[in-house]
Amino acid sequence: MQELFYLPRDGDGRMTAREIIKQSLDHKGTAVTPYTAAFEQDIHKRLGEYYGDSGWEQKKLRQFMCCHLYADTVRMRQIDDVYSTDGYGALWRMDRVPWHLEKPPLPEPKINGAAFPKADDFVAGIKEQKKSAIAAFEADGEHYRMISMGWGIFEHSWRMRGFENALTDMHLEEKFYAELTERLTDIFIEMLKACEDVPADAVLFGDDWGDQRGVIMGAQRWRKFLKPCWKRIYAETHRQGKKTLQHSCGGISEIYGDLIEIGLDCHESAQPEPAGMATEQIKKRWGGELSFWGCLGSQSVLHDKSPEEIKKAVFFLRDLFRNDGGFILAPAKPLFNETPIEKAAAFVEALTEINL
Repeated sequence: MQELFYLPRDGDGRMTAREIIKQSLDHKGTAVTPYTAAFEQDIHKRLGEYYGDSGWEQKKLRQFMCCHLYADTVRMRQIDDVYSTDGYGALWRMDRVPWHLEKPPLPEPKINGAAFPKADDFVAGIKEQKKSAIAAFEADGEHYRMISMGWGIFEHSWRMRGFENALTDMHLEEKFYAELTERLTDIFIEMLKACEDVPADAVLFGDDWGDQRGVIMGAQRWRKFLKPCWKRIYAETHRQGKKTLQHSCGGISEIYGDLIEIGLDCHESAQPEPAGMATEQIKKRWGGELSFWGCLGSQSVLHDKSPEEIKKAVFFLRDLFRNDGGFILAPAKPLFNETPIEKAAAFVEALTEINL
């Protein structure tokens, strides 16, 4: 029989979570399906009541990944009970869900050099964490090690201009928008360079490019303005020997080929509901070159299906990717507080059973 799984072992014969994730991201089948699970506060508490144990998560679920360094790309600072400001000079109302951008720092499509944020201000936060982060990573031989870099280039462009203005700039103020995104990328590169000696396996970036219909600004504009930025960022990450993990909500399969071209290793969220994002479809077309972290529908499966159907969906995803790897199973979003307890428990029990 053909050997499907590659099984390096640690000293006690048990494959570490770190080895499992590395193997899967290298597109090799694994006997163990890696997963992550996040829960909003109220549903986490209700699961504790359901199981009669506040420590249910540590006892039932295996942790595969860890993050000991958060490279803060936002630098939000509270002003009062209502308002906060960020490292780019934007004023935010924090008493609304989601937060409301009250006053962007660039009301006109002109870069004010004196007010533009300095990379050193963002690097300083990394330097403050580095010593303890390095020690924590080196002491953790079990989990896959990530650095998190939060909000991304497109998101910061609209934080500085306002959402509608940023999209309009892509059409009417192309030179300005290109300069804006290039200067934001310069900050990211300096932040990454500050992480070079941190012994992480990967960097998890964030930048929401998609909605239910597809790429928000259109694939053509994404390629013109954002692709060059992320090409630089991914290149610096790979230079350090780290994998690139990218969060983006929505339907972005139209630019998967571009992302593969510039060096993306794994798309996190991978929501199956938006246009062009059906899991079997994206695996068949891009699964040999791009890994997927997510694929369990929060809008469809966890919201619409019965507890038994939820368990079947989890097992289906395990079987779909098991021989080829390139997969970390997860809901596209954290389990929401309004999730019925029977559905939440079915999801938890499925995770406890898929690797038996």
